[in-house]
Amino acid sequence: MNIQFKCVPFQELSTSELYEIMALRQEVFIVEQNCPYLDADGKDRYAWHLLCRQEDGKLIAYTRLLPKGISYPDYPSIGRVVNSPEVRGQGVGIVLMEKSIALCRHLFGNEPIKIGAQRYLKTFYEERGFVSTGEEYLEDGIPHLKMIRPAD
Repeated sequence: MNIQFKCVPFQELSTSELYEIMALRQEVFIVEQNCPYLDADGKDRYAWHLLCRQEDGKLIAYTRLLPKGISYPDYPSIGRVVNSPEVRGQGVGIVLMEKSIALCRHLFGNEPIKIGAQRYLKTFYEERGFVSTGEEYLEDGIPHLKMIRPAD
């Protein structure tokens, strides 16, 4: 699959790009996971947004990259990691996370990266170098774990 990436700060997103991002996040996090929550949490305006498109231009995956102090006081973070249901099992998530980690290093320096991962994805994130840092917790009714990827 030939995919293209674009990473921009919030201010450089077009209204069409922002609409596509919000639609994909709502499709997966709210509708598919049956989890009503406020997705527009105020952090998007401080984030870099990584958009992953297939050849025809359709948005198929996305993450937001947050500098230290937004989600966690002492760590940059990767959040809102989402793949379109139609591309799951094709390796897009792996490529997306590798790109997200590399861009975090580029944008925020060689710092540990902290995430709040859905528990069922623990092994996926461990395979990307993240380590669980504590007990499971519920976020919007879904079991999560805090995980950290050490600096390189």
